[in-house]
Amino acid sequence: MILLPAIDLIGGRCVRLAQGDFARESSYSDDPAAALADFAAGGADEAHLVDLDGARAGAPRQHDLFATLARTTNLKLQVAGGFRTAGQVAAMLDAGVERVVIGSLALADADAFTAMLDLFGPDRLTLALDVRLDGGSAMVATHGWEVGSGRTLSDVLGQFPEVRHLLVTDIARDGMLSGPNVAIMTSILNQFPFVELQASGGVATLGDLPALAVTGAARAIVGKAIWERRFTVAEGVRHARS
Repeated sequence: MILLPAIDLIGGRCVRLAQGDFARESSYSDDPAAALADFAAGGADEAHLVDLDGARAGAPRQHDLFATLARTTNLKLQVAGGFRTAGQVAAMLDAGVERVVIGSLALADADAFTAMLDLFGPDRLTLALDVRLDGGSAMVATHGWEVGSGRTLSDVLGQFPEVRHLLVTDIARDGMLSGPNVAIMTSILNQFPFVELQASGGVATLGDLPALAVTGAARAIVGKAIWERRFTVAEGVRHARS
């Protein structure tokens, strides 16, 4: 399993939110380029960047910063937040990012997302589904986690058999350092064994990483545990691979 250290950005600042709540922000650094350099020094090969301003607005806000970071790092970057059009995706891929994350658009306009998969290929796009558990069902939220879609994860993912990269965040655990939802990741891969699953939300200890690896997840996105110095990137890389 690959460790994907994460940087969430508001106005160019590296932050973390608790359960996606903008009123519960922790700020860590004003220098995302230095953070990426630290990730690379720790042995990471990839990183996950989120434009929280764009996610909340539903339109690009920090994608120029993403382009600059892509030009100045050797890490493979996966970027998210506010992408809605093929032009926005193309601009990021042209700038050198590895993958672009699409979330709300896939729920609002399945045909548009399918067209993007056809245009760019399934290796360059990641479908992000953010879920809240409701009576045992994983219900998908949208628009920066603020709106419920009324649809289950299985229903949404079943629409897109071409998807290769899937990012699933358990909103209740994100930024809470409460441990990942291993059960839901296992369930997803039992139902959709051919996706490369990125597990997000709750990683707090090094022991959480092998537990996720056993589920078959391809990547673990880790943000707050690294920023809060629960463990180093180098330690995380080693345990994710064990």
